[in-house]
Amino acid sequence: MRHSNALTALSVALLLSACGGEGDSTQAHGPAPQIPEPQRGLLPSMKIAEPVQWGDQKPTVPQGYSVTAIASDLKIPRQTLVLPNGDILVAEGRGGNAAKLKPKDVIAGYIKAQGNTQIKGGNRLTLLRDADGDGTYEMKTVFAENLNAPYGLALADGKLYVANQDALVRFDYEKGQTKASGPPTKITDLPSEINHHWTKSLAISPDGRFLYVGIGSNSNITERGMEVELDRAMVWQIDVETGAHKPYAIGLRNPTALTIQPKSGQLWAVVNERDELGPDLVPDYLTSVREGGFYGWPYSYWGQHVDPRAQPQNPDKVAAAVKPDYSLGSHVAALGVDFSLPAMGEKYAEGVFVGEHGSWNRDDPVGYKVVFVPFSNGRPAGEPVDFATGFRDSDGKTRGRPVGVTVDPRGALIIADDLSNTVWRVSRNR
Repeated sequence: MRHSNALTALSVALLLSACGGEGDSTQAHGPAPQIPEPQRGLLPSMKIAEPVQWGDQKPTVPQGYSVTAIASDLKIPRQTLVLPNGDILVAEGRGGNAAKLKPKDVIAGYIKAQGNTQIKGGNRLTLLRDADGDGTYEMKTVFAENLNAPYGLALADGKLYVANQDALVRFDYEKGQTKASGPPTKITDLPSEINHHWTKSLAISPDGRFLYVGIGSNSNITERGMEVELDRAMVWQIDVETGAHKPYAIGLRNPTALTIQPKSGQLWAVVNERDELGPDLVPDYLTSVREGGFYGWPYSYWGQHVDPRAQPQNPDKVAAAVKPDYSLGSHVAALGVDFSLPAMGEKYAEGVFVGEHGSWNRDDPVGYKVVFVPFSNGRPAGEPVDFATGFRDSDGKTRGRPVGVTVDPRGALIIADDLSNTVWRVSRNR
């Protein structure tokens, strides 16, 4: 599998004007990363992943765990949801509106967000079933189709919620159901004009009353003007009954995945930050999402670090910007997050798993793996631990790119890989 000739030619042309110099390749992680000085340039250096087949290889997982491909030949799997009976739903699709993007944005979008550029997105939900619980999913069937780039998934009170790129919709769901009983009901429209960042992440409150939808910005740093950023770069809170919505938190450039912390019920997100400030800026991050909080975009990053490209400036907003809880490192492109459970084993019992899709704008690539961020007393504590690696070789060939990660309560991690169109299951050896 290779990128089209047109895409390759355009990327070569863009590289001629890219900024040079890799700088310090060390990625700072944790609650207090070192923030270097920005490096300004016309374009970042681009490192396009060369895809190859997995063949007889698999991702590398910790000792005492095994990894299995439980579904393949999918059509751009993004996020997954484990249903009460153990079935797994997979959202498949590709969104965006490349026709309205500038050439530079088309390249960046393909590399950073699209995964496999050769496969048409499925625009569907696929259901996987392991009837006898032996870890082999014998059934793979289409649960719902004719969707519009579905991404976020949530379930509560017999309702299955799906965040398409243009609307939040709902299906009725009964335990054990293998196919939707009819077309979905629309709850509310979601911003979809241009859709520079098209993914719509989703989580539901513990009481089932509210849905949270992560909506990315329509630009890197408002280069299209603020008018196209209306209702974007934020998390919406939506009433499940009426569809009424309001901003829950703002200034999050691209909140690509949301999850609810067990016990506390706190909303958390992973966020992809801005580009074109150099290979070591700006850190993508994991953070709790405070109601009413402002997280900096576009005026500042990592608290009060001012971004002069955002005009006009807003010192009051900068002063109020919430510093994120935990740096994942710059340009790792985190696209998945889920809290762990004790069933995952003692070492991984308290914390979150994060799917890192991988960088496109560093000479020294980062990401391309699933990490575990340990927690203590409900907060991130310590360095991230590699949990599933081997998606990218040291020679630059890429076999997979992790997106969504979902913890199966039975003691397994489900990983959607949108480059090889595979869903992986990592389980403890018994």
